[in-house]
Amino acid sequence: MGVNRLATRALADRWRLGWLLARHAGRRALHIAGAPLRVLLPGPRGGSPDRLVIAPQDLRTTDPTVANDIYAGYFAFAGKVVATAGISPFRALAPSEAWSEALMGFGWLRHLRAADSALARANARALVDDWMTECGRSQTGPAWDPAVTSRRLMSWLAQSPLILDGADRAFYRRFLRSIGRQTVWLARALRTLPPSENRLWVAIALAYTVVCTGASAAQIRRIGRTLSEELDRQILRDGGHVGRNPQTLVDLLTDLLPLRQAFLSQGHEPPRALVGAIDRMMPALRLFRHGDGALALFNGMSVTPPDRLATLLAYTDARAQPIENAPYSGYQRLAARSATVIVDTGPPPPAGYSSRAHAGCLSFEFSDGPGRIVVNCGAPPPGVDGWRALARSTAAHSTLTVADTSSCRFLEGDGLGSVLGTPIIAGPSDVTMVREVVRDGDEAGVGVAASHDGYRSMLGLVHQRRLVLSASGRRLVGTDVIAIVNPSRAQSGSDAYALRFHLHPLVRATRSSGGLSVRLDLPGGASWTFTAGGLPIQLEESIFFATPEGARRTDQLVVAGGFRTQPQMSWRFERDDAIPPRHAAPDDAGDGPV
Repeated sequence: MGVNRLATRALADRWRLGWLLARHAGRRALHIAGAPLRVLLPGPRGGSPDRLVIAPQDLRTTDPTVANDIYAGYFAFAGKVVATAGISPFRALAPSEAWSEALMGFGWLRHLRAADSALARANARALVDDWMTECGRSQTGPAWDPAVTSRRLMSWLAQSPLILDGADRAFYRRFLRSIGRQTVWLARALRTLPPSENRLWVAIALAYTVVCTGASAAQIRRIGRTLSEELDRQILRDGGHVGRNPQTLVDLLTDLLPLRQAFLSQGHEPPRALVGAIDRMMPALRLFRHGDGALALFNGMSVTPPDRLATLLAYTDARAQPIENAPYSGYQRLAARSATVIVDTGPPPPAGYSSRAHAGCLSFEFSDGPGRIVVNCGAPPPGVDGWRALARSTAAHSTLTVADTSSCRFLEGDGLGSVLGTPIIAGPSDVTMVREVVRDGDEAGVGVAASHDGYRSMLGLVHQRRLVLSASGRRLVGTDVIAIVNPSRAQSGSDAYALRFHLHPLVRATRSSGGLSVRLDLPGGASWTFTAGGLPIQLEESIFFATPEGARRTDQLVVAGGFRTQPQMSWRFERDDAIPPRHAAPDDAGDGPV
């Protein structure tokens, strides 16, 4: 790529960043100077609520042993542990932003409730009182980030029986005043927040608050309309989220299911948009599920929480089937017998929803029963930000990379990331997809043909990919084509490409002596062979982020070449016929390995 083109692209990126920053600054100014809202809570002159009438259920799992650690002053969040040594945890130096957000969100209160002891209840009340004293009035800093404030409100409401058991009237009134103050702040923030997931979390928290504090029917209808608008904006027609992250579906359903029940328990009809969103999201969540129960690693997905996933799926018919075609959220699922292929066939999310999205267009994951074979690297868990940029790159996905360049560009550097996050600022804009039933040798198969133009502006290329899974589930055949759409641009730079197939850490790969095939042995005894149409296959080191214990070393299959001389590459995975196919699927109510 020439120097002039690099300079032009840099100038365009700077202009885009400046525009985003100016827009953000304008909205922030409106937030600060905005007129007071009509408050959503009941009470005199729209002040603090007078009471709490219901505590919604918290579907997240609990560990009562955590209560002992917290009582001893050890706060372990996002892979970091802080020993407070007798001082308030809200005064302690936070080791990471993720640690601070977890502390200030109070999701850990559920572990104290699980301990079910007078000591845990007193400790919970003391810590809530401590937060109200240290952080409750400033309305600045990480404690008052809209997403953190929303999480804290929902946690306080869900764990209010724990917090208020044995409390005197003075604490009860102070607690209600703090809920009122946080709710007013969130209601004001909602007016000026840019389009993002945070808007939906704020709307959910406000809905929780009005239902749990006995607001009037008119107030509940008003926040119901606000919640409905955000759900309609963010939950797509096929049930996916506009941010395209499977984890977002898990998080949203964990809060929306108890919210629906809270409406019903108080005699209010849940908003139709809420009911409809839940009904669409459940089968969409199943689309991402492999045979071992784990969710596919696309666009920010990391470790699958198996206990929470099992709880969510228990709310639906265990025989329910996943959708296979999700054109609005941009995913396809191919399934035959025990084999499953999940493909990313969508463009990047809108900028406001893309801070966790990856440059993985046309990447896929492939599993055989409970054995995952081909995966993406996944996202590092919260608090491990050093690997985040690598995990978002195209090279960390099972797809084609040209000139060692990602198909998306991210907002990085210049200190702007701390203000705007790290959204995608350029990437595929024209992504096409066609599902097809084809003949694969002597049997029918199901396939997907797709293309993306993420390399058009940079390199003058379009990537086309076709995947066909045989009806027996024993063969996955792929073809990748690099089409030149701008010859002058394509001829001026490197023509090197790399086809990458990242392997799950439990797969044992053995390369043949000539390097033209690789045998893949799965833990359950199944065996597959990978070939690339006679091209040499390299077995290189990779990294897998989506494990509870942290990043693990794994392998990747790499087929490299130059698109000017070989623009089309064919490859296949073929199962060893000596091993019978599996039919078992994971029990939707049970936990599977991740």
